[in-house]
Amino acid sequence: MQTITIDILNSKAVKLLQDLEYLQLIRMHRENKQPVTAINWADKYKGAMTKESLTDIDNQLNELRNGWE
Repeated sequence: MQTITIDILNSKAVKLLQDLEYLQLIRMHRENKQPVTAINWADKYKGAMTKESLTDIDNQLNELRNGWE
């Protein structure tokens, strides 16, 4: 048995390969995608917002919510 890696350039080629697999001439193995690494959101957005007091933030949220009514 040989292992060959190919690049699919046209979606019609996938159908042809599936037909060959159906005829038990080849076996296709799909590559496993790399696991998604966890994003450190604190580091990513550190310093993106200025520090404000809790009451100021509450007031802004209330103004936004009341604006929709």
